[in-house]
Amino acid sequence: MADREAQFVAKIASSVAGLNGVAWDRLGADDPFLSHAFLSLLEESGSVGSGTGWTPAPILVEDEAERLVAAAPAYLKTHSQGEYVFDHGWADAWQRAGGEYYPKLQIAVPFTPVAGPRLLGSRPQELLAAIEAVTTQHEMSSAHITFLDDAGAAEAERRGWLMRDGVQYHWFNRGYGDFNDFLGALSSRKRKAIRKERAAAVEGLDIVILRGDEIGPDDWDAMWSFYQDTGSRKWGRPYLTREFFNLISERMGDAVLLFLALRDGKPIAGALNFVGGDTLYGRYWGCTEEVPFLHFELCYYQAVEWAIAHGLNSVQAGAQGEHKVARGYEPVVTRSAHFLPNRSFRNAVADFLKAEREGVAAEIEWLRRDLPYKESSPA
Repeated sequence: MADREAQFVAKIASSVAGLNGVAWDRLGADDPFLSHAFLSLLEESGSVGSGTGWTPAPILVEDEAERLVAAAPAYLKTHSQGEYVFDHGWADAWQRAGGEYYPKLQIAVPFTPVAGPRLLGSRPQELLAAIEAVTTQHEMSSAHITFLDDAGAAEAERRGWLMRDGVQYHWFNRGYGDFNDFLGALSSRKRKAIRKERAAAVEGLDIVILRGDEIGPDDWDAMWSFYQDTGSRKWGRPYLTREFFNLISERMGDAVLLFLALRDGKPIAGALNFVGGDTLYGRYWGCTEEVPFLHFELCYYQAVEWAIAHGLNSVQAGAQGEHKVARGYEPVVTRSAHFLPNRSFRNAVADFLKAEREGVAAEIEWLRRDLPYKESSPA
């Protein structure tokens, strides 16, 4: 596709790994999941690609000098798994009407419900136009941009994309000196409950914190077994391959942070995190021994404590989980954008999304009243 008047060329590539990593990372996303290293790792480990239902199709915008000025991590999807923004009902309705919902075009970081830029670079409108053209020219049912930052959402709204709201729970650092300082901001009852949970969770255990090359092969073996257990129970089959865990420490360096719980020197549970510019992202958790409150300790409290110690502004501990509110995590809105070329289908989805957004707004208002802080809605 080319638009001489706008002086840009849009292309579809077959992989992120095959692109120039410096050029991709220069587009400016301070987000470990959007880095060339992470997206390439998903491809090279076989976590996406042939047989997974996630076919890489990154969309690029180049200027007349063939310099990359914008890009989107895009995938052709033959199912709706691993996205965390659920459209199974849309797929069923479209297929009952005689259409083929799949493949669809998904602009996302696979298996990663973390909000951030999806329209990378300086030409978001041209990038959105390219996404629309790919969708219509290939007669696909739809294109979806999930976990989109506010700037990208505004660009999509300008083009008339349908917007969808969701809820996540994030912790915010309001200048706490340490974990006890954070606890001091909570009501007495909640503060005591968290202290009891932490004491019960670590009784008889040692907590080990490893970062980057401190994580050895045995540690990755343990984390893989934890991930396998959780993935099998939650999703039917884990999304990531064993090779992903083999390569991640080598490729991502100090962006990788691992919390392990050891009993008599043997790991029984772990939580894998990624360190961003000002945010700690909790991603994968699992255990081989059920211990009350240990999930909260490794995934929430250790993350908060580490973030405070390292001057990070926030912790994002993954999708879902109203139980996070009682532990100081606050409800926030997540955004996604949806392009549906068929007008009748679009109108039906638009009606659904309007009602859903009203429900999300009411849910967040209700959740904020239950925050554990001395003032229920900290500024």
